[in-house]
Amino acid sequence: MPIAATVNGKTVEFDAPPDMPLLWALRDLLGMTGTKFGCGIGQCGACTVHLDGRPVRSCMLPIGEIVGRVTTIEAIGETPEGQRIQRAWLEHEVVQCGYCQCGQIMAAAALLARDSSPDDAQIDAAMAGNICRCCTYVRIREAIKDA
Repeated sequence: MPIAATVNGKTVEFDAPPDMPLLWALRDLLGMTGTKFGCGIGQCGACTVHLDGRPVRSCMLPIGEIVGRVTTIEAIGETPEGQRIQRAWLEHEVVQCGYCQCGQIMAAAALLARDSSPDDAQIDAAMAGNICRCCTYVRIREAIKDA
């Protein structure tokens, strides 16, 4: 039986087992490759998407448990927070290898939707689970402040 969900404002159906992680449903079934596979255990943040505006690890969320609206990196630029973040990311030259940036941007967008002027401690807390192997954390923090 197909599993219905709302992804980026559109109703989709996944013809897959209910325990399939959302990450693989997005990438393999919908062809949405912006969300990245990192660790597969919810620790690195590369697979972060929003579920009703909250950042969640899509590698750990079975499609059968989706309740709410999923937003991916493909749609985040359509939001005011996403547009501000993308501009700030470019201005501060945040990206090096770029692999983690989808998850970083998704976490930052969720933070800025809740608090448009977070302090360093709030930024650090919101971004704590998102790992950047290139260590651009200082630039990420500055970009979030500017956004």
